[in-house]
Amino acid sequence: MITGGKMNTFSLYTNDFHAWTQEQVNLLKTQQWDTLDTVNLIEELEALGRKERQELRNRLALLLGHLLKWQFPTEKRSSNWLSTIQEQRMQIKLLLQDSPSLKPYLEEVFLTAYELGLALAMRETQLGQQIFPEICPYTCEQTLNSEFLPDYSGFRSDEVQS
Repeated sequence: MITGGKMNTFSLYTNDFHAWTQEQVNLLKTQQWDTLDTVNLIEELEALGRKERQELRNRLALLLGHLLKWQFPTEKRSSNWLSTIQEQRMQIKLLLQDSPSLKPYLEEVFLTAYELGLALAMRETQLGQQIFPEICPYTCEQTLNSEFLPDYSGFRSDEVQS
């Protein structure tokens, strides 16, 4: 599906991204190196790496936000919160299995993820900032540990709602 050189390839990139990707795959398979749209190909590969990092950060933030909501409930804990905690841990585990090179990024992004999770917990619980710890009370290992749930001293087990 070569359309007559790099100018047409660039036009394809801007007008039909899927067709452009298929063309680039074909060019790579047939080793037509001079015809590749290298500028956009490099940009897209870099964007893929950023997307993986953003997904990890966002899932970690969601997990931390729900751990905070679990630890500092407004009235009653929700089983939905526990489901979200379990789901995000599983999704992070799968993401790290698919892209093991992201593991060092966990520590790098942990503080930012906590800030995002803290904002989520405050917004969803309507509790003020003074209720939640300014610094993350959990380690990265605790956060990802499927057995870990933070304690709340005022919590009674009959308060969990479905």
